[in-house]
Amino acid sequence: MLLKISVLRMGIGAACLALVGISPLSAEPVFDGLAGAWSGTGTMKPSDGPREKVRCKVAYVVTKPGRSLTLDLRCASDAYKMVLSANIEQSGTELSGNWFDSEYRQGGKVYGTNKDGLIEARIEGNTVAALVTIQTKASHQSFLMEAPGSWMSEVAIELNKEAK
Repeated sequence: MLLKISVLRMGIGAACLALVGISPLSAEPVFDGLAGAWSGTGTMKPSDGPREKVRCKVAYVVTKPGRSLTLDLRCASDAYKMVLSANIEQSGTELSGNWFDSEYRQGGKVYGTNKDGLIEARIEGNTVAALVTIQTKASHQSFLMEAPGSWMSEVAIELNKEAK
């Protein structure tokens, strides 16, 4: 009987070690493909006006071996400007962090998921709530921010990674 309990304990201990071995920390870093400078064009749609063409640059800095990201997004059209920064942490596939738009002095929280090159996040602040979708495939990225009811209801950008 004592031998069976010891074997059972060893089996449970081995199972726990195996689960720790496949934890998200041992998975391939997921932000590493974003690191660097990106640029491209798209449109901004204010809630009270027509779509405007926009030029954008994004810089991603990845730290904590693929699990922490800062981004600096700068977009400009003839009439509007957006300067957005964010700090995002990842645990498993879950994202959380903070954002700030220095042009309009607004900020808040970010949360969402990152799975297989697709980031789906929600950003919230005192006066804005938006859904952000970032799809990355190799050196191409689609960035879509939808904020119905906000002064800027949509930003859609196609970006390409700049050569080093």
